Amino acid sequence: MRDDIFTKRRNDSFVFFLALLILSVGSIVITEYDVIKGFTSITKAVVWGGSNFYPDAESLRILPEILPKLQETVLMSIAATTVAAVLALVLSLAGSQTTRINRIFSIVSRGIASLFRNIPIVAWAMVLMISFSQSPLTGYLALFFGSLGFLTRAFMETIDEVGNNSIEALQATGASYFHIIFQAVLPASMPQMISWLLYMIETNIRDATLVGVLTGTGIGFSFDLYYKRFDYHAASLVVLLIVITVIVIELVSNNIRRVIL
Repeated sequence: MRDDIFTKRRNDSFVFFLALLILSVGSIVITEYDVIKGFTSITKAVVWGGSNFYPDAESLRILPEILPKLQETVLMSIAATTVAAVLALVLSLAGSQTTRINRIFSIVSRGIASLFRNIPIVAWAMVLMISFSQSPLTGYLALFFGSLGFLTRAFMETIDEVGNNSIEALQATGASYFHIIFQAVLPASMPQMISWLLYMIETNIRDATLVGVLTGTGIGFSFDLYYKRFDYHAASLVVLLIVITVIVIELVSNNIRRVIL
């Protein structure tokens, strides 16, 4: 019996990798992608980047102009994520199997989460530009909608993982719905929810750069401006600042997670 299980797993793995190989080769043939040229171009790209894409003394002079844009991007990402988290918490409580009020609210909440989560932030930015043009509000709303879908889904799963023992104990004592939420569900779920919130902030800071290119705001717009002017030294400085910011945010988030989890 055990040998049959191992044989089945090995056959399933073989079928999976064979299908993946066929799909990869088929994609290369259909798109006419030159694999050899792609790999040989890596060396040329590294040489060009080392020769042109680095901050120099001249680019450092524009640092006072870039830092406010970076600050705008970070603050916009944090604001969009935290506001979305509040609404996501309400939707997750209505949609969770553990805390839902009725089936209709649960279906609506899960539908909203699926819709917003499956639309990329870039698509949100492009759609919203039709109504709000290129403005900070467009970037904020794009990050907000993307965060709302992801956090609602994440919060629902977190609440569903909460043990029912404390909930059943409160129900047995005749506790009200809101009493159960604030005394059992939220205290048990909050550490993991905060972890998801921090993860979403990190993700949105990265995504805000691309959104800024589309909406003409923040650090993304600065990168797009310098890059299109062929000022690669200034553009590389923007990239370096983004990388440093993301690393710092990630370190802070990891320290907070160690404390709360």
